[in-house]
Amino acid sequence: MINTKTGLRYLEDRWDVQVASSLDEPELLRYRSNLLGSDLRITNFGGGNTSSKVEQTDPLSRSAAQVLWVKGSGGDLGSIERAGLAALYLEKLKGLERIYRGAEFEDDVVDLYPLCGFGNNRVAASIDTPLHAFLPFRHIDHLHPDWGIALAAAANGLEKMLEFNDLFHHRLVWVSWQRPGFALALTLQRVVQENPACDGIVLGGHGLFTWGDTQRECYRNTILIIDQLGQFVVDHIEKKGSRLFGGAQHEALPQRREFATGILPFLRGRVSTTRRLIGSFSDSPDVLRFVNSRDAEALAHLGTSCPDHFIRTKIRPLFVPWVPTSSAQELRDQIDSTLQRYRKEYEEYYNSFALADSPAMREANPTVVLIPGVGVFSFGRSKTEARLAGEFYQNAIHVMEGATSLATGAPPAPLPQAGVAPTSLFSVYSNYVALPPSEAFRIEYWKLEEAKIRRQPPEKEFSRKIVVIVGGGNGIGRETALLAAERGAHVVVADRDSKSASEVAKEAKTFAGAEGSMAVVMDIRQRDSIRQSLGDVIMVYGGMDVLINTAAIFPSSEDGEISDEAWGPTLDLNVTANYLLADEAGAILRDQNLDAAIVFTSSANAVVPKHGSEAYDVSKAALSHLVRELAVSLAPKIRVNGISPATVVKGSSMFPRQRVVTSLRKYGIPFEASSTDEELRSLLADFYAKRTLTNRAVDPKDCAHAILFLAGSKSSCTTGHMIPVDGGLTEAFLR
Repeated sequence: MINTKTGLRYLEDRWDVQVASSLDEPELLRYRSNLLGSDLRITNFGGGNTSSKVEQTDPLSRSAAQVLWVKGSGGDLGSIERAGLAALYLEKLKGLERIYRGAEFEDDVVDLYPLCGFGNNRVAASIDTPLHAFLPFRHIDHLHPDWGIALAAAANGLEKMLEFNDLFHHRLVWVSWQRPGFALALTLQRVVQENPACDGIVLGGHGLFTWGDTQRECYRNTILIIDQLGQFVVDHIEKKGSRLFGGAQHEALPQRREFATGILPFLRGRVSTTRRLIGSFSDSPDVLRFVNSRDAEALAHLGTSCPDHFIRTKIRPLFVPWVPTSSAQELRDQIDSTLQRYRKEYEEYYNSFALADSPAMREANPTVVLIPGVGVFSFGRSKTEARLAGEFYQNAIHVMEGATSLATGAPPAPLPQAGVAPTSLFSVYSNYVALPPSEAFRIEYWKLEEAKIRRQPPEKEFSRKIVVIVGGGNGIGRETALLAAERGAHVVVADRDSKSASEVAKEAKTFAGAEGSMAVVMDIRQRDSIRQSLGDVIMVYGGMDVLINTAAIFPSSEDGEISDEAWGPTLDLNVTANYLLADEAGAILRDQNLDAAIVFTSSANAVVPKHGSEAYDVSKAALSHLVRELAVSLAPKIRVNGISPATVVKGSSMFPRQRVVTSLRKYGIPFEASSTDEELRSLLADFYAKRTLTNRAVDPKDCAHAILFLAGSKSSCTTGHMIPVDGGLTEAFLR
């Protein structure tokens, strides 16, 4: 139902007059951009751009100057700040036309954009900057709404645009496909001059331009046209009904999420042959309707239409033609065979269009994998990038859904998208028009896209790796989790205490980002709990690379004697639980077939016998040998090592007040009964420190550094060994 007040059926007018009244023009552009980017039906994450032409005082001449404020390269409209907007002299930008030599020299003029910067602004200008400069409107939005691209990617898109104009009383004009840049800017200028009454532009196969005389008017025009495009396209989709994408061919598996958990590590390993990738999964209704349809394979192979889509999803996804009623092993075989074919096709694609000065071929593995009956798996260098790749392909699905539903007959000749690229280069299936591979290559391997990649910060030691820290809620585990996050890892904090695990995972986000850490509740004494928690990790990140366990118990009593009842639980948690962890994690790591590491926490007590800690000492001795046994059984891909710290008092959950008091009495250390827990722990830590060669108390951070050394690539030739972290405890010297 259409809102009679706003005229909108799907979108919401979020403009707040009171907020807007206090903002200057650049801030209003930022505000308008944020509103548009807050709704993914309006534009994709990181996609589209907005601009405003503002009169400002030249800081040198002190005269008035027209300044183009425009979204900077690589920014996201939904989150962009003023600092992310590029500001350029409009006159200088437009003056570049005098030296512009044509589309084949596009990169030359791009190199001059920084010379047009206004004042101290040095934000990199996007490839769409001239499009905003040459259009004669004060405020402009260039967006990629699914409904708009559906029209732009339809073989009969021009015919349907004219139908839309009549229905909604608009004056949109059509421009055939052309790569973004200076040449397209001049084309848009000419089209508007020839159609002075137009109120928007549809770029064939690409997106939408709208504008307004004020910030408010521009925003209002944009959301109204996009909403009306939605009304137009959705009405066609609903009429198509169950016949969308040729109708259903398969049914979704009832236990598809469990199935996805089982296949994801295998799939992650197969697509990480060049560089390790993080995974994501979706089985949304839109995804399932597409992957289970008769036309899915043909449409998927055709590729995407919008440049914003295939930059994230590559030229096309990998479609695995698996029958959901078949076995999991058949799926694995299909993945291997289709991946081989995919890589070969990608190499042929690169070799067909690469020039002498083209960037080197990027990895030939897919970032999106479609499996009938299950859903879409997507991959990237981080969880955020993996999730976005999947979301962008869902945008592509919506585009194909809309374009195919608009079909009225045979494709016209020539296609309305054709212009710079002839109709013969375009492929059409069921009214959907994909971008020609030659044009896709010109964007994917464009100098400006390569520049975006090079501007990304260098990767860290544990980037692209998933590190699971058991016992991560406190002590050594907490410090290891935070240090791993600081070094680029995706961190999983596992602990029986859900509150402490969640708190540490939240701390880790400071380094790892909002999607770079998670907490799971795990009882390592129970195999089912381990399996469930690791399954949760797989569903979020696609697998795991490092398993670390710092959890243990130290049975204590006031008289220093260990009861019979304490023996079993001590060995269960300190020994058997580590075996269960390695057994469950090992299956996942072997399935990935990537280099991996396991690090367990033993103790100096494993080689230093004492009275009153027999159960603990024996359990740690057994754990040290378990490390060696596992190193043998899990070789060669999985390295297994451990650390042997001396007593770590600081931050340890194994030192409740009663145990500290018992130890102080045992060693004859005087203390005041009124002392705080931390004061008592400090007394005990100082005592332990004085027994070492360094006279330093062992800090949890010392252990964390040793653990991550063993978990990282710098120890790639070390397995089956223990690193002492004991300050130089002579009783624990190797014997």
